[in-house]
Amino acid sequence: MSSCAPVLTLRPEERADLLSLLAAAARPLADVVADFLARFPRERRLRVGATLCFLLEDKKMLHPTGRLIAFAILHQSYSSQLANPYVPMLLNAAGDETSEKSERAFAQLLLTSASGNNNEVLKQSAVDYINGSVSASQVLLTQEQLEKQYCSNSVQAQPQISSFRAATVRCAIPDPDVPTSCANSSESAISSPGSKQKSASDDRDSALAGLLQEKSMGRLGPQWIRPTPPRLPVLDGELQWLNPDNNHELLWDYSMCADTSRGAAIRDLIARALKGPLAPAQQEQVIIELAKDPKLVYHCGMTPQKLPDLVEHNPLIAVEVLSKLIHSPDISGYFDVLVHMEMSLHSMEVVNRLTTAVDLPKVFVHEYISNCIHSCQNIKDKYMQNRLVRLVCVFLQSLIRNKIINVKDLFIEVQAFCIEFSRIREAAGLFRLLKSLE
Repeated sequence: MSSCAPVLTLRPEERADLLSLLAAAARPLADVVADFLARFPRERRLRVGATLCFLLEDKKMLHPTGRLIAFAILHQSYSSQLANPYVPMLLNAAGDETSEKSERAFAQLLLTSASGNNNEVLKQSAVDYINGSVSASQVLLTQEQLEKQYCSNSVQAQPQISSFRAATVRCAIPDPDVPTSCANSSESAISSPGSKQKSASDDRDSALAGLLQEKSMGRLGPQWIRPTPPRLPVLDGELQWLNPDNNHELLWDYSMCADTSRGAAIRDLIARALKGPLAPAQQEQVIIELAKDPKLVYHCGMTPQKLPDLVEHNPLIAVEVLSKLIHSPDISGYFDVLVHMEMSLHSMEVVNRLTTAVDLPKVFVHEYISNCIHSCQNIKDKYMQNRLVRLVCVFLQSLIRNKIINVKDLFIEVQAFCIEFSRIREAAGLFRLLKSLE
């Protein structure tokens, strides 16, 4: 692990606990560390440690006492394990000649835990250590001496930082308006922890809380360039189409020259049927041709949009065409047009004949009946309304007697329709038929 790992998001309660621990300058360091271990479970300590590493990078972010507390937490949080991931950062802090002597001495005492001085220094508070004479009289070792001494007594090697990691840039930029001396402006007040430090301490605490609320406080690394791998040569056993440089042969569509005169007569008769009624002989010809070859229905030029015209002018041919298209994937489109077209005697005749010729979907039959009922209710002309009601009643009686529909599925809707138009004889007859089936 490098000296500064990317900071992961801390929870609000974790940020508050961490700030309170860093501000406990008058408490013994051992108590602060014990409090840290009690507040943060093992699986969350790596996140908090990464946050402390980030705060320690800039010497102006933390108070001198807060920096000592952070060093103690990072060292003691992994003291029971063989490898401490924060040792490289502690080595850098102990050998940094630009740091305060008390801070360097404190970091070196933590690293030389075998001598026993580690336990003694943790019994003091951060304020007592800075004001004491231990750090002033301690002989400081150089960076090379520290690395040599530590690596000879520990399984941890020197920090291994990749060249890619070394090229990263910190996300946090120091404020140029804050002088360096501001970080040490409150050192004179360390001896009196109870004194009020409003200007420097409060500003630092608010800025620190704002930094801890950021989602990411790591480093900005260079873009990882991933060049496109070169293509491998095509082997003899591979499929030819996998090679984009291969010259493909043209495939000839032999159906382009097929004889299309097969359905010419049917297409001509269907085109005439869409414009007006055909003669009986012509109707019989269409029915005979479709009976001989049902697949001609796919070559007659019929589409769902043309169905209403065929139903109104030649309902018998419409029945033949729809019965041959019953297994077509486009049959749902024909049913949808038939349901929503204007209700008439011919459309009812087509549906009635289809119910006896093929097995129609129940959903289609129910939707068609509901549309017939709504059409009767919405028409304004009384004469046309009475006429359409009679047609619908006769149509429903035919479906019920032939057991095409189950009365129970539409009983309430049909019964309400009969009651609404009870003045019409056919509606009253349909109502009596419903009652007889209960």
